[in-house]
Amino acid sequence: MTTQRRSFLNGLFSGSIAIAASSQWLPGIANADSPFSEPIHRVAAANTPTGSHARPLDTALQIARDGLALCQAQVNDYTATLVKRERVDGTLNEHDFLFLKVRNRKIVNGQIVQPLSAYLTYLAPATVKGREVIYVEGKNDGNIVAHEGGFKGRFLPTVSLPPTGMMAMRGQRYPITEIGIENLMVKLIERGETARQFPDVTCTFRKNAKVKDRVCTVLEVTQPNRHPQLEFHQAQVFIDDTLNLPIRYISYDWPAKQGAPLEVIEEYNYVDLKINVGLTDADFDPRSPQYNFYSK
Repeated sequence: MTTQRRSFLNGLFSGSIAIAASSQWLPGIANADSPFSEPIHRVAAANTPTGSHARPLDTALQIARDGLALCQAQVNDYTATLVKRERVDGTLNEHDFLFLKVRNRKIVNGQIVQPLSAYLTYLAPATVKGREVIYVEGKNDGNIVAHEGGFKGRFLPTVSLPPTGMMAMRGQRYPITEIGIENLMVKLIERGETARQFPDVTCTFRKNAKVKDRVCTVLEVTQPNRHPQLEFHQAQVFIDDTLNLPIRYISYDWPAKQGAPLEVIEEYNYVDLKINVGLTDADFDPRSPQYNFYSK
């Protein structure tokens, strides 16, 4: 393996790069630590939905299950700008901005009739702008296809990598096989089912929050005490009031000491989400002329 190729693989999925002028991607950004125009703690508090006698966490879980069923039944594909930030090996990476295409997995009579498919290209930071990655479930021996962008992309090769391998996972909390809104909802339900085992866990609802120009209801779960099964101290899920889908998720670790600021564990934002746009096999073909995986 050449030095150039090795250098490319080592940096392929590194997220620890500063983002300059991020406000060009999301109008109304105040600063890089607060990427949306409506600060989380300024949204108006609201009660559990009228007429509900269930525990708030049970209500939240039902909302999540309904959203998952809706997504599985009615959402075939979508595009979005994904803004993500993750803490990996104790270090909080900067925000990554990616344009994303996803085609959801569809199962009929126990058979996958449409595999999970994902295409992403980096929009920022400038050092990785133009990087492209494709994953199609069951294709390419289960590997991703990826290439570098910018100046490095002119001479570094397109590579095929195991999605859970060391190179592909560098700087990432999750493999690309777990990307997307549907997978996010599955994780939220799993975490909610675990949280409801602990009586001190609380859940509140907040109305009229905004993710860019989308009006959302926020579900906030707080787990005051550490337990081995629990993954966060507090998490907030922003559910688009029109689409009934989660478009923002952020979780925080337990404070190092009482009164200390909460530290972000992970954050995912699906901005400019457009569902059922009619994506085809060509959108997930690295040899498609719309992409730059191979020389033209």
